[in-house]
Amino acid sequence: MQDIVKEIYTESIQAHIAAGEVLPSPLESAAFTIAQNLINGNKLICCGYQSCQMLAQHIATILVNCYETERPCLPAIALNTEVNNLSTYAEQNEHEVFSRQVRAFAQQGDMLLAIAVNGNEKSIISAVESALTKDMTVIVLVGNDGGELSGLLGPNDVEIRVPSKRPSRIIESHLLSLHCLSELIDLTLFPQDEIHA
Repeated sequence: MQDIVKEIYTESIQAHIAAGEVLPSPLESAAFTIAQNLINGNKLICCGYQSCQMLAQHIATILVNCYETERPCLPAIALNTEVNNLSTYAEQNEHEVFSRQVRAFAQQGDMLLAIAVNGNEKSIISAVESALTKDMTVIVLVGNDGGELSGLLGPNDVEIRVPSKRPSRIIESHLLSLHCLSELIDLTLFPQDEIHA
């Protein structure tokens, strides 16, 4: 059993190294885009498919509160997946659980941060389509080949694609990517003299 644990850690480390080679540029671009839009008085709307929903809540919480350094709160919300809090219509049209909320809450200039595993999740695709009809900038965290989501994105949108096919490794990389984004956003909006180790 200990050998299995070591294999899992080794695989995770290798996935992070592979992601570290390809993600710095899109993460920098996403952080700058988010920071610029927040400066302009807009908000970040976050959603995640199933196991990624906790990540959407995590990044929204970090932005509203703080990452590692105390700073003013930033406007971000995570969309609701609790169908018992939604209408019967939403229960019957689960793939629209995020898209209807995007149409209800998003305003011009807002951004959508959508988190998926393979890019073919219908509820995330619908949310991105709704965001695009409102001319929102979209930032997508996804894995594998990006699925249908990749084909929806325009030149102003950002795709942060983890080079892995395994869902658990993709989700682990998403968490690290969100922490990178948080730090880059803070450094952009609230420059500090200290250099992080």
